[in-house]
Amino acid sequence: MSTPAPQPSTGPRKGVLGLVFLTVFLDMVGFSVIFPLFPQMLDWYVAEEGPESLVGQLASWLETLVEDRFAVIVLFGGLLGSLYSGLQFIFAPIWGGLSDRRGRRSILLLTLTGTALSYVVWFFAGSFALLIAARLAGGIMAGNISIASAAVADTHKKADRAKGMGILGAGIGLGFVVGPALGGLASGWDLTASLPDTPGINPFSGAALIAFVLALINLIWAAARFPETLEATTDTVEKRSINPFAAQGGLTFPGVRTLNFAYFIYFAAFGAMEFTLVFLAAEHLGYGPRDNAWMFVFIGLTIAFVQGGIVRRLVPRVGERKVATLGMALTLPGFLVIAAVTKAASPPVLYTGLALVAVGSSLVMPSLSSLASRYVPDDRQGFALGVFRSFGSLARVVGPIAGGLLYYGLGALAPYVVGAVLLLMPLALTRRLPAPPASAPD
Repeated sequence: MSTPAPQPSTGPRKGVLGLVFLTVFLDMVGFSVIFPLFPQMLDWYVAEEGPESLVGQLASWLETLVEDRFAVIVLFGGLLGSLYSGLQFIFAPIWGGLSDRRGRRSILLLTLTGTALSYVVWFFAGSFALLIAARLAGGIMAGNISIASAAVADTHKKADRAKGMGILGAGIGLGFVVGPALGGLASGWDLTASLPDTPGINPFSGAALIAFVLALINLIWAAARFPETLEATTDTVEKRSINPFAAQGGLTFPGVRTLNFAYFIYFAAFGAMEFTLVFLAAEHLGYGPRDNAWMFVFIGLTIAFVQGGIVRRLVPRVGERKVATLGMALTLPGFLVIAAVTKAASPPVLYTGLALVAVGSSLVMPSLSSLASRYVPDDRQGFALGVFRSFGSLARVVGPIAGGLLYYGLGALAPYVVGAVLLLMPLALTRRLPAPPASAPD
């Protein structure tokens, strides 16, 4: 069935990259503002609804698994994060494919509206069921990063695409730094005292309000300034599956499947490392929440610096494949250095490993994103990048679960040693990727 071709905006296109940066930055701030609240959330909802409730039984089940209160809290956060990422895995290619047919602007505004509404549900989430509903809605709408990636691809020549993807990654990295900081500040803002008669108000409504305001600013800004970046398309978009694995079957262009598989393995290993890092730091270095916060601030700032500055200069010189290979080659020893952190080791050992991992992942992400875009024609950008992002989301589901099982089953070093071995696979696959069509030498 034919669909009307989207019409490009007559507005300026030069400022699109800045708007995309702001969009993903505010999106990630709103998403990650919840992270520091997980410990209080579990305790509050269990106390509010009782041990026989859904959340009470969930807490009891986690305690039987790990028999450690700190681990229970982190696993609780991991489950909520996996729920979000799992829905993002499903919906990223759907939103990306719709943006190919209907235009980037309309679908982006739709998902930003849904994101803002999810924070409204969270604001009134006096029950754990409503909190889950808010996370479900947020995860469904989180596929808008694939639309932002497609907008970058629309407005950047193929040879310059990694530069734009680097700026996009910098916005994501900074958002993950600012979001938890705001969440930590909001943890002391309890609206139940000032709005005691409002149904659903809970101790976390303050953080939800901050997230909603940011999402509303994001929506208003995009509605006012974000132009349509997709030129008129051919009217030949076929019906596509909502299953990302089946959807990938429609992307028969050379290099796409190998790239997506390499991306999945890399970020599954990265997710396992990221998830178990707080356990390792607490067990071997005695780190508390504040030390962990500084650790993630260091990672986020490093990622933002490398993706925002170094990648855009390095890729035009040597090409995406070599930059991605270099990033993986740096990540692998970074895992092993982190594994060397023991009770006798000093924090500089940990931060050396973190620096290698942060720099490595900063080189990998925009390079692979650029290749995912360059391997497909212009009228498939949203769909292809949606499938690509969905495999990253799936890795965010599988990685933490696998990392937790390795950590508690085989010991603290297992996720890092096993992860380093697994990285040999995407490293080999990336070296075998074909050159992008009409690319500069790389």
